Amino acid sequence: MSTCRGVDVSAYQSPQNWREHRTNGVVFAFAKASEGMHSRDSRFGAHMKGIQGAGLTCGAYHFGWPSQDPKEEADNYIAAVRPFAGKGFCHWLDLERYPDGRNYRGKSAAQIREWVTTWLARVRTAFPHQRVGVYTSGDDLKAGHVPAGTPLWYPAYPWGPAAFTKAEAATRPKPAGWAPLLWQFTSQPMDRSIAYMSAAELRAWASGEVAQPSVSLAAVVYGATHSIADEKKHPGGTDDITRVQDALVADGRLKGAFARGFFDEPTKAAYSREQLAQGFKGTKPGQAADGTPGKKSLTALGKRHGWKVVA
Repeated sequence: MSTCRGVDVSAYQSPQNWREHRTNGVVFAFAKASEGMHSRDSRFGAHMKGIQGAGLTCGAYHFGWPSQDPKEEADNYIAAVRPFAGKGFCHWLDLERYPDGRNYRGKSAAQIREWVTTWLARVRTAFPHQRVGVYTSGDDLKAGHVPAGTPLWYPAYPWGPAAFTKAEAATRPKPAGWAPLLWQFTSQPMDRSIAYMSAAELRAWASGEVAQPSVSLAAVVYGATHSIADEKKHPGGTDDITRVQDALVADGRLKGAFARGFFDEPTKAAYSREQLAQGFKGTKPGQAADGTPGKKSLTALGKRHGWKVVA
């Protein structure tokens, strides 16, 4: 499998010779932009100018506090990176628990997932057609904090200080069944990562328009009109229903879906609230606010969240 090399930096790192990094084989670099609702990284602007000046595939990350407001945190990040976020810019949510747990305090796994979903959606809306992913650990993945299909940047340090060649020769990690796009394999002497794409593939991935995902109307309607036991016999719509649930969560209509990937009663009630908000009041199928999706209401929901409806 092709790979390429990258590093990431924050205020803890001194000014870098980015052209030297490029000469040494580094092709991508990310810098910390912000943390929480108000904090900005003091060296972000200087780091980004150097990274972009060296012609590296670039991006930024935000250290998240799920104990705070996700929209305010997203807005803090968006304002910090907007001067630099041109075509090919990658956005990352750094989702990791402080050792004392202060940034996760008082939040359940479902609430953290809601928080992540909302943050990602707000950043995607601000930067359409740009890549938005999550940097997080195996523990967060096992806890279900990250929506399915999100690009993953995975940190795990099996060796301490390590050269790029060691990671390139190793087996690709599979935390909690995920296949990370990037693996940060050491923090010594600085944070180093490899991407599981060639340099050209990574640049094309970062620069290309995000393929618009789709949701099957038939699969979602089946879920809304059958029991969970019946849905389990026909699991093909799980991803479609999860995408609808994530949209409802991001809009504040659903508070942590109970049955992920299944159109349970809380999801049906949340979808009814979505239909009412769209003005549906009739009694005919596809027009009533009865919690069963119709093409018109589902299309409107998808338009807000970046996916299309198919039959």
